[in-house]
Amino acid sequence: MEGSIMADLRASGLGGVPKGATADRPSSPSIGDVFYNGTLGCLEIYTSQGWVANSAPPAIPTVGTPTQSNSSATFAATSSVSVPIIPGSGGGLANSFTVTSSPGSIVATNTSSPVTVSGLTTGTSYTFTSTATNNFNTSNASAASSSITPSTKPQAPTIGSVISDGTSGQLLVLYTAGATGGAAVTYTATSSPGGLTGTGTSPIAVSGLTNGTSYTFIVTATNANGTSVASAASGSATPSNSVFVDYLVLAGGGGAGAGGGGAGGLRSTVTATGRGGALESAIMLSKGTSYTVTVGGGGAGVGAYAGIIGNNGQNSTFSTVTSLGGGGGGASTNGANGGCGGGATYSSAKAYPGTGATGQGYDGGEDISDSSPYPAGGGGGTGQVGQNPTGNTIGGNGGNGTAVAITGSSVIYGGGGAGGVYGAGSTSIGGTGGGGNAQGGAGSANLGGGGAGNANNTTGGNGGSGIVIIRSLSTAASATVSPTTSGLYKVYTFTGTGSITF
Repeated sequence: MEGSIMADLRASGLGGVPKGATADRPSSPSIGDVFYNGTLGCLEIYTSQGWVANSAPPAIPTVGTPTQSNSSATFAATSSVSVPIIPGSGGGLANSFTVTSSPGSIVATNTSSPVTVSGLTTGTSYTFTSTATNNFNTSNASAASSSITPSTKPQAPTIGSVISDGTSGQLLVLYTAGATGGAAVTYTATSSPGGLTGTGTSPIAVSGLTNGTSYTFIVTATNANGTSVASAASGSATPSNSVFVDYLVLAGGGGAGAGGGGAGGLRSTVTATGRGGALESAIMLSKGTSYTVTVGGGGAGVGAYAGIIGNNGQNSTFSTVTSLGGGGGGASTNGANGGCGGGATYSSAKAYPGTGATGQGYDGGEDISDSSPYPAGGGGGTGQVGQNPTGNTIGGNGGNGTAVAITGSSVIYGGGGAGGVYGAGSTSIGGTGGGGNAQGGAGSANLGGGGAGNANNTTGGNGGSGIVIIRSLSTAASATVSPTTSGLYKVYTFTGTGSITF
């Protein structure tokens, strides 16, 4: 029974339409031939895609192997992928194909294969499914495609500093990598003049340079898609047989009287230096020369006897760098000058705090009372002035220290000692970074803290010893202490007298 569709076809003059089971389709059809498929219960038409239903939704398509559309493009955060679609058999002819990404559910549609999906994140792995649509309906989704990770050329690196590690004819080029573009990257530094190159991770060593010649560098990144835009040019640097090193040189803290001892002076090329000064510059050392390192001890505290001041801490030295020992705290007199000043305490006339050194530490605290029991000022810290007493029986707090991360971890150094009270107890506290607490507490060893002021005529606290820390990119050093590693650097920490040779 041909039904109304067959009757309409015959009425239109198309003549008889062959019919039968699927196996009865014409063996050599031409495009445009029709056949009524009794197995499927629908009229079919022969197209370039084979027999398709003339009055049914499309069959489920198959997704082919995705390919990238812009792999050789300059770096971009997003990419495009071309997704081929193979129409399914046995359904109606599709008018469009819709592709959906996973992850992200990014959707793209086209009237024919392939379908381009844009806005994909570079470096992310994706699969795709597809549906087919015509005037009757939309098919179910296909199985997922194979995966693809779109990529582009990498992003340009950011050039950093160029330094010498003391190797003749060689400089080290530091950079910060940009985005990889989604593929493995190699980095190349190129010199100007000369066009000499080095490859690797930061820092890249470029050899074959001429000692005494000034060079600048660019860095590029290369992956399977090509090479990035070059970084901006670096500042100039000159290879030599010398080694640049960073340092922290901290002296010993001052001993206390009634006034708190000042912290040892702090000089640093990393993070911060004492008294809020500008960072000092790395120094250049000659290879093969032995440099002595001296770490200052803390000054001894004294009793609260009129006119006797706590002992200053000892200086710390390295190469041309000297940090001054902390000033001793006053005992019925002025505080002493030093890397950081000692706190003062009242005598028969007003006493004044010790003065800290420029670029090393702050002044001590004043005395503010001219009556018994005579509270004393706190010792100056490397990061803050020593505090004045807050009442007639409470000495001033010690000034806080300075945080420095030369070892790779932030440590606070150089707290001033707390001020005592000439004739009574005190609850004042030492500055952060090793300052001694009141009642004669000692400053912390290797933090250069000042000693705390005495109370009730007892002896003031001793100052804490200093420290010297040296770091360098060069690994060719002989020292009396073993190095630790912090990122690219070798770090040498001295808590006593020693030496180092590059």
